[in-house]
Amino acid sequence: MSLSAAEIADWAATLATARRDRTGCAPISSSIELSLDDAYAIQRAGTALRLQRGEKVVGWKLGYTSLAMRAQMGIDQPNFGPLTDAMLVADDGPAGPALMQPRVEPEIGLRFERSLPEGADLREVLDAVSETFACLEIVDSVYPDYRFRLEDNTADGSSAAQVVVGPALKRRDRLDEVGVVLFHNGAESGSATGRAASGHPAAGVVWLVEQLALQGRRIEAGHIVITGGLTRAVPLAMGDRVEAVFDGESRVAVRRPPTPTP
Repeated sequence: MSLSAAEIADWAATLATARRDRTGCAPISSSIELSLDDAYAIQRAGTALRLQRGEKVVGWKLGYTSLAMRAQMGIDQPNFGPLTDAMLVADDGPAGPALMQPRVEPEIGLRFERSLPEGADLREVLDAVSETFACLEIVDSVYPDYRFRLEDNTADGSSAAQVVVGPALKRRDRLDEVGVVLFHNGAESGSATGRAASGHPAAGVVWLVEQLALQGRRIEAGHIVITGGLTRAVPLAMGDRVEAVFDGESRVAVRRPPTPTP
């Protein structure tokens, strides 16, 4: 790891301030050489700042598990970031106000009834799932116009901003066959199946278990994991409404008020 503890703390504070004040900031890699290890260290320091504010980690997000999202963002491998209770948004309710350039992705979410040990395989992951649910992730990069490298995005928590937890999916098996259609202000904007997320939504969780183990962490009982955007993300402008329909029946939506909130 090339950055000192002080440098890591400084960069985490810079990102936190840019997000809090909704000013954004230039990618870290435009100022220094940033390794992926350093990026995750900055991410952990940023999470520590959230915990100091009273937030609680409730799970994890997987980023760039689908070819659609990798192509849209020019990223060639997945990453992950933490989710906190402050990020949760009510289904079909208004998105939180502290947003800069939000986009929305439909995802399949998993809730775990027990912790996952290092080395857990696909069957062990699925056996630990207590609930599968429809969800929308609101990503909101701190970097202007979403121009960043994988390392920058990782330091910024994989752009995680808010999550809309929707209804349980009717289907618990064959999650790779679950279909989703995304609607942006009533117009269809994309469709996919669960297979778009690493071949199977739980496959990304197998990868996540190993990555967390490298950092001495794990998916805990009660945690949720959102398994990656299945289609290209769509913008969430003032007055917009985005809805995803899973298997033709499970619906989850989010709105953004037409006037900005201070």
